[in-house]
Amino acid sequence: MNEQRALGWVAVGAVVAIGWLALPFATALLLGALMAFTLEPVYEMLVRRTGRPFVASLMTVMTSAIVIVGALAGFVSLFVTRAVGLANTVREELRPGGALTVWVDAVTGWLGRFGVSTASVTARLEAGAGEIASRSAGMAGSLASGTFTALLGLFFALLAMHVVLRHWPRMVSALVAVSPLRPEYTLALLGEFRRVGRMTLSGTVLTGLAQGVLAAIGFWMTGVPQAVFFGIATALASLVPAVGTLMVWVPAGLYLFAIGHPAMAIIELVWGALIVVGFSDYVIRPRLVGDEAMPALLLFIALFGGLEVLGLSGLIVGPVLMSLAVGVLRLYAREAQARRAAMP
Repeated sequence: MNEQRALGWVAVGAVVAIGWLALPFATALLLGALMAFTLEPVYEMLVRRTGRPFVASLMTVMTSAIVIVGALAGFVSLFVTRAVGLANTVREELRPGGALTVWVDAVTGWLGRFGVSTASVTARLEAGAGEIASRSAGMAGSLASGTFTALLGLFFALLAMHVVLRHWPRMVSALVAVSPLRPEYTLALLGEFRRVGRMTLSGTVLTGLAQGVLAAIGFWMTGVPQAVFFGIATALASLVPAVGTLMVWVPAGLYLFAIGHPAMAIIELVWGALIVVGFSDYVIRPRLVGDEAMPALLLFIALFGGLEVLGLSGLIVGPVLMSLAVGVLRLYAREAQARRAAMP
């Protein structure tokens, strides 16, 4: 018995050592597993067609790598370029005689009662736009300096994706064998992890992309400048639940009102409410994640808590950890209820 207990402690130490060494790439490994869960149907289809699991996994991983690298490169170049162009446009329109100057004069006129001059507000807005332009231009250098770290993280994510696609059943069997929990509990938690991972990527990322595309179409139809830029901004803002996209398309509608296009402004606001929010949240998202959803309060805590603790990666990791924690509590509640029901 003592030898078994000692072996158990040695095994715990081995797990701690592995976790300590893998800690710098923990987020990348988790994202790789989530991508594997999400793309598992594609992998299974390729296995049926090729009859070779290794080739199917390699094709899935390499295609994912090409898509990710291409999308990130295009996103960074387009976003930075559009940000600089938009900031310069705003700065020009805030100068005397510009379209936005008239709107700022109308909106901030009442501030004169409190001793705040419209000229000072306009000057501050113009200076802020110039600062945004300069910082956006410098963003490219910062992104380039972190390229090696990002590529290393991507390598580990793709490697984890390949391992999960090829060996997930064996990993589940090994975890069931060494877990101190009952086998059905371990299987339930691993199944919840798999479901939550698929839901997080497909529900959050794909719905965000759909909202960005739909918003960009609305901006293009109503004549909002830099429609592609604001579409990307909408996709990023969609990571914040409930009010994220409103922070982009509502100011765009108000901008159209300000420059004297009320009809286009109404169309933009209606499009944002019905299509960007309504259609995406009530048609696209349920088809991707099903009817099971985390309560809004816990989702806000997971997103902003993950962002505070882990940075940008917390927007993905936070909901996964919160969903797993909720799954554990539900499993415990079911077990406690079953024990009470079995009592005489």
